[in-house]
Amino acid sequence: MPGAQVADDAAVGAGTTVWELAQVREGAVVGTECVIGRGAYVGAGVRIGARCKVQNHALLYEPAELADGVFVGPAVVLTNDRAPRAVDPDGTLKRAGDWHAVGVTVAEGASLGARAVCVAPVRIGRWAMVAAGAVVTSDVPDFALVVGVPARRIGWVGRAGVRLRAVPDRPGVWECTATGERYEERAADGAEGVVGAAVTLRESGPAGRSAG
Repeated sequence: MPGAQVADDAAVGAGTTVWELAQVREGAVVGTECVIGRGAYVGAGVRIGARCKVQNHALLYEPAELADGVFVGPAVVLTNDRAPRAVDPDGTLKRAGDWHAVGVTVAEGASLGARAVCVAPVRIGRWAMVAAGAVVTSDVPDFALVVGVPARRIGWVGRAGVRLRAVPDRPGVWECTATGERYEERAADGAEGVVGAAVTLRESGPAGRSAG
């Protein structure tokens, strides 16, 4: 749209809209059928998959990576520096080459609520949901619902984004009330440092089908 700033060497997929005052930096890749909202910032080399929505004034700093179908709410921030300083210990102004950028990775279908902050390096799992205003400092499992500062898991969500309910007499089995899909808890690989303890969720089939 008029007023958007898109670098000449940025790649923007077919059907994608970049709204006014948004900035897409050098070497960034934005997939097909995306929406980049007003005033959003997409850093140099950031990669965004297909059918993503990046809402107004969200800030995606390099080297962030978003898979397909990711939702980024208004004023979300994906950071890239674990120990930010403007100057060195001797007071010298830091330059671009004086620090090593680390990124946030957001997996397929995940959603980041308005004003959420993800402190790199972290991974947001598939179809997870980060509540508005949350501050994520550890990896988030697939399908997890996390809230708070720092973010902690309080439940699970399905692909529809609806909070799952426990299936009676089936420990560790959860069901989506919107779609009938069922999910099953399992041990997470490399679970140390993951928000919400050492479990994640996997899809196990429609309602009425035996989990596992």
